[in-house]
Amino acid sequence: MAENRTDSSGAFGLTGRGPAYVREAARRLEALLEGQEEAFAAAAEAVKTCVAGDGLVYLFGSGHSHMLAEEGHYRAGGLACVVPILSSAIMLHEGAAASTRFERVSGVAAIVFSRYPIGPGDVVVVFSTSGVNAVPVEAAKLARAAGATVVAVTSQAYSARVAAGRERLADVASIVLDNKAPPGDACVELAADGIRAGPISTVVGATLLNALLIEASARLVADGVEPPIYVSANMPGAAARNAALVARYRARNPHL
Repeated sequence: MAENRTDSSGAFGLTGRGPAYVREAARRLEALLEGQEEAFAAAAEAVKTCVAGDGLVYLFGSGHSHMLAEEGHYRAGGLACVVPILSSAIMLHEGAAASTRFERVSGVAAIVFSRYPIGPGDVVVVFSTSGVNAVPVEAAKLARAAGATVVAVTSQAYSARVAAGRERLADVASIVLDNKAPPGDACVELAADGIRAGPISTVVGATLLNALLIEASARLVADGVEPPIYVSANMPGAAARNAALVARYRARNPHL
C-alpha cells in the first residue's frame, strides 16, 4: 500500500501549495479595503444614488473578467437593477484565444456598448486586472461620455508594470478600486524558477463587487428606501417578489 506523503502541513500528502493559496486569498481579502476606504465609500454612494434614482448598475469585463459581470446578475441576495454587458466575442466559451485578441482591438467596445442605453444617473463598473487592454479602457471612456459614473476594478500594480506608455483603465475611470492582484495575477510560487499559479483576481473581484452592492443597499435602507433585491427562488415568497422585479427591469435589461 502506498504511503501518504506529508509536507509541512502534515496533511494527506498535500504539497502545501493548495492550502497556501487559500491562506493567501484570505490574507488579501482581509486587507482588501485598507488604504482605499474613501474610494470604496465614494463608489458605494454612487451606486446608492443610482439605485435611488431608478438608474442601472452596469457591469463589464472581457476575458475572465466577464464572470464578474455575471456574478452580479439575477443573483439571490443581489440587486435587480444590475445589468451585465456581455458579448461572446470577448468572452471565453466560443473561442478563448480569439477573445484575447479581440480585447486588444480598438473599436470593439463601441460595438458591444451600442446594445446598452447607458446614460446619466447610471453606474458602470469595469473590471480589468491588467487595466491596459483597449476594450476595457475604451468602455470606460464610452460610459463617461454617456454621463455615467465609471468605477474601475483593476490592479494598480499590474497596470503600472505593463502599461509601457499605454493609457490605463485607472487613468480614465471616475472612481478606482484596486483589487491588489500582483502583476500577472498568479499569487503562489511553485518552483525556484519563479513559475507561479493561482490567479486571485476573480476571488477578490467578486468579493469587492458584493461588498460594494451590499454597502450601497445598506445606505438605501438607512435612507428609508427599500433596495430591489432578489430572494433565492427556494425561499418562501420569492416567486412573487422576483417576478415583480423582473417585470420592473426587463425592458431595460436584455439579459432577463
